[in-house]
Amino acid sequence: MRTLRAGWLVAIALTITACGDTIVNVPTTPTPTTPATPPVVRSTIEFRVVGNASSVRVRYSAPADGLTQVVTTLPYQNSFVTTAESMFLSLEGTPVSYPFAVVFPFLSIQIVVNGNTFREATANEFLLNTLQVSGTWRR
Repeated sequence: MRTLRAGWLVAIALTITACGDTIVNVPTTPTPTTPATPPVVRSTIEFRVVGNASSVRVRYSAPADGLTQVVTTLPYQNSFVTTAESMFLSLEGTPVSYPFAVVFPFLSIQIVVNGNTFREATANEFLLNTLQVSGTWRR
C-alpha cells in the first residue's frame, strides 16, 4: 500500500512538474485607436470681371460678406477660400460707361472655382445691360 501511495505521489508530482507555466498577457487598458479624420479640403472661389468699359458696377455674394456692391475700373477680381461642401454663388456686372474711343465694347463676368470656370457670361454691346450668373456650387 505504501508503494502504491508513493507511486501515486510520484505520478502527481511528475504531472505537476511537466506542466510549464503558460503566460497570458491580458491588456489592462484598451488599445488606443485614432479615428480616421478626413482631410480638410479647401476651395478657392474667384469673382472676375474683365472688359473695356470705363467703369463697372459689380455685385457678388460671398458667405462671409453677404451681398457686396462696388463701382470699379477693370479688370476686377475678388477671391476667398472655403471649406464648405456647397454654397450659392452669384455675380452681376453692369457697365456704367464706355470710353468714346471704344468701337467694339466687351464685358465678361466669371465665377471661377479652383481654377475652373463655374459660371460665365459675356456681352459686346453699348446698351449697358446687366450680366448675371449664379448657381449652387458643390464639391
